[in-house]
Amino acid sequence: MRVLGIDPGYGRCGFGVIDGGHSGWDVVTHGVITTPAELPHPNRLSEIAGDIEQILDTYQPDRMVIEELFFAKSTTTALKVAEARGVIIALAAKKGVEVVEVKPNEVKLALTGYGKADKRQMQEMVKTVFNLKDVPKPDDAADALAVAFCGGGRAEYR
Repeated sequence: MRVLGIDPGYGRCGFGVIDGGHSGWDVVTHGVITTPAELPHPNRLSEIAGDIEQILDTYQPDRMVIEELFFAKSTTTALKVAEARGVIIALAAKKGVEVVEVKPNEVKLALTGYGKADKRQMQEMVKTVFNLKDVPKPDDAADALAVAFCGGGRAEYR
């Protein structure tokens, strides 16, 4: 199974693609989509859409797992991230890719066994689970791999 994990954002949107299943997971690719702050918001969404579409076409995942919104310091930020999530989910649906949404504490629990794990614990477990030499950088990419692992490995989603 091939899984695309998304850590949504409109300034930085993390993505990670993994292959595998019950016997383990391998990282195919990971990274971050960035959009310039000076760009108007509709153009930022358009850039995200273009990049996500290219990722979907290139890696052809069976499933896309995207993190739900948990907390935002401002309503404006939350709404802009929600709009980015909507664009990403719509593209996956258009391409016929199964979409699974997971809560941040579900990701932490799946990866570390503790739903309130801190950022450092999460990053170290991403490194360990995927047998990587280093923690993926930037943090958004590591988070996206954790999201992919959570939604990809859950039997109830199969």
